[in-house]
Amino acid sequence: MAQLSQKRLFLLDMDGTIYLSDRLFDRVPEFLARVRGSGGRAVFLTNNSSRGVEDYIEKLRAMGIETAREDYVTSVDAAIRHLRLHHPGRRCYVFGTRSFAHQLEQAGVPLAAGQDGAEVLLCGFDTELTFQKLEDACILLGRGVPFVATNPDWVCPTWYGSVPDCGRVCQMLTRATGREPVFVGKPQPDMVRLAMERTGFSGEETVVVGDRLYTDVACGVNAGVDTVFVLSGEGTCADIERFDIHPTWVLQDIAAICREMEENR
Repeated sequence: MAQLSQKRLFLLDMDGTIYLSDRLFDRVPEFLARVRGSGGRAVFLTNNSSRGVEDYIEKLRAMGIETAREDYVTSVDAAIRHLRLHHPGRRCYVFGTRSFAHQLEQAGVPLAAGQDGAEVLLCGFDTELTFQKLEDACILLGRGVPFVATNPDWVCPTWYGSVPDCGRVCQMLTRATGREPVFVGKPQPDMVRLAMERTGFSGEETVVVGDRLYTDVACGVNAGVDTVFVLSGEGTCADIERFDIHPTWVLQDIAAICREMEENR
């Protein structure tokens, strides 16, 4: 088995992996400096479509970490790619935040003003959820429009516990209409492949780090790369048997990754 110290492309989940709400986890700046100092790259993979990359850049800057647009691959990137491949030119009803809609619009995705004229239902993690959106979604699904969603995450971790994420809300829509979404973010392998294409690193040089087995770790497994399951967010060791998904390493947090890399240089 390869050593973590030999990896060059670290694909990092964000919520529950490098921070929780506005609290940066211990040794994250040191870890990022170590990766970059060895000629590697740290790229952030997030299923959270509620924020734009600019919001993440500002969030991390406020925590003392400087990043750029090329340091991120998001479920919005995956959704845009999916729409261009499978539903080109179709108008989307955006079940998500204004930031999500703005990102799609900037990428040239046609958006519907409401349910009238909508040809695709696109769901994301919606921190601006209203009953009207739920009703519109059910109407559109009843009409038979394609049902696409950014991510199957059940909850988003917060400082006080968690809130329902895109996967849980989609489950509610499925139970109401009988329609199942096509998920495009993690655990699908596309975001890992996009990151490797953009950076030029091989699968052997790549590792995915995240706190959820069923999205983060599964994404790495599906892409054929090594994975680190960290216990600093949603996941627990019991999840390994529950989901039958087996990470390459199980470590407590980013600080433990630092120690592992120090011990195996």
